[in-house]
Amino acid sequence: MPAFRPATELETHRVENQPPERGDLDLWAGDLPLREAAAGAAPRREALAAFGAAAGREQLRTAGRLANRHPPELRLFDRGGRRLDEVAFHPAYHELMAFGIGAGYPSIAWTEGTGGHVAHAAMVYMLSQVEPGVCCPMTMTYAAVPALAADPAIAADWTPRMLAARYDPASRPAAEKAGATIGMAMTEKQGGSDVRANTTRAEPDGAAWRLTGHKWFCSAPMSDAFLTLAQAPAGLTCFLVPRWTPDGERNAIRLLRLKDKLGNRANASAEIEYAGAHALALGEPGAGVRTIIEMVHHTRLDTALAPAGLMRAALSEALWWTSGRRAFQRRLIEQPLMASVLADLALEVESALALGLRVAVAFDEGDRAFARIAVALAKFLNNKRCPAAVYEAMECLGGMGYIEDGPLPLLYREAPLNSIWEGSGNVICLDVLRTLDKDTAARERLEAELAAARGRSAAYDRAMDDLARQWRGQPPEAEARWLVERLASLLAASVLLRDGAEPAAEAYVATRVAGEGGRVAGAWPARLDRQGLIARAMPC
Repeated sequence: MPAFRPATELETHRVENQPPERGDLDLWAGDLPLREAAAGAAPRREALAAFGAAAGREQLRTAGRLANRHPPELRLFDRGGRRLDEVAFHPAYHELMAFGIGAGYPSIAWTEGTGGHVAHAAMVYMLSQVEPGVCCPMTMTYAAVPALAADPAIAADWTPRMLAARYDPASRPAAEKAGATIGMAMTEKQGGSDVRANTTRAEPDGAAWRLTGHKWFCSAPMSDAFLTLAQAPAGLTCFLVPRWTPDGERNAIRLLRLKDKLGNRANASAEIEYAGAHALALGEPGAGVRTIIEMVHHTRLDTALAPAGLMRAALSEALWWTSGRRAFQRRLIEQPLMASVLADLALEVESALALGLRVAVAFDEGDRAFARIAVALAKFLNNKRCPAAVYEAMECLGGMGYIEDGPLPLLYREAPLNSIWEGSGNVICLDVLRTLDKDTAARERLEAELAAARGRSAAYDRAMDDLARQWRGQPPEAEARWLVERLASLLAASVLLRDGAEPAAEAYVATRVAGEGGRVAGAWPARLDRQGLIARAMPC
């Protein structure tokens, strides 16, 4: 008998039927639906092309993974016992922040030229594919610009640093820094979304104010200043609370703990106390909600685009895996049932992106009436579709989709967040009902936008007729989710139909509007063009 010979590692561990590593990606050039839908940012295409090429580099995607693997740490005191109330981040977080701010994520919408909000929204979509946590402080800095305009003196002092496209993470007074970021602290334990129940109080201190109270959630606690709400003698008022006082001392903003979140791990969220913190009043006394709603309105644009980016990242992984993996003598992507799932996911991404960027166009055009209701509809629909889409992409990879070696677990943890942030689903639905009831201009603009797609699809026209029969007057609150989902789906269909986005428009109307699709991904009629949708979605 021949002697036993132990198998070598080469013989027992041959790597076969595995896709090659992805390497550098191009999130702009490799995304045809994005390039088409971002037509409104034509003057900014060169900047977007550079952003997408840089964001997709393997080095930056690795930085995103490191920032999540090494979450922020709370530093309450220095070794001598002096209060710091700071958060320390991994170097990868700072690398991502420097990239985003340097490329203009918070500032491009406010610089000269047209298409700034569309360009900003496209950046949100692309950077969310790399590391969504760092988007939070940049989004709030972008959104704080119109809120600070309520006080020209404050705006003149702060806005230049916010738009400087310079990331300066140093903990020192903003006047000594090249750039600045802005955070937000509104929510309190007893009120949640009902900010009028806030108990934080404001007391005059010469030309400034002193705030005392507790905030349950403070986003990006290392920001250079925070927009916040407090009860002043005239009622709930908006304030700007800098990290440092005018005399160069640390402001009395006490960090109590960092929230242990499901996802969004690279970004810090804190529970804080104002212990007589120095603050500047922003806007009219007693008009705090009206002042800060400018910031909320703009953050909602980002929360409508971020889920599209998360779904795109998940779809990109699924397309990569199924193109490079074989089973039963065929590549997975060539198998009809897998193609049905992938086409459905491609449609989900393309429709969410088209809807979100149409809203961004309204921001650019100053169409406030339409933007007010459309951003709420896009936020609601895109975020409700996101978790299921990310899960279906995960399932395309099988067990490998569930492993932390790849990005899908991160995307899955992130998927619910943007629906919760800046108004959860029910809050958004109630806001839509109020807008339809109180804002005639917004209602008329929405109706006009929906009517503009009539005549392009018989199924769409029938759905519009059905809506007109069912939606007469103000619906009861219990039906708000039905109405908002229906309006948002019809609005997305209208955008796709008018853009001539085929085969997406036909498939969307059939499966999301006319009821031909099932309740799970890929439950489609055989006549729909699966390969056409996959080809449009395939990263180049």
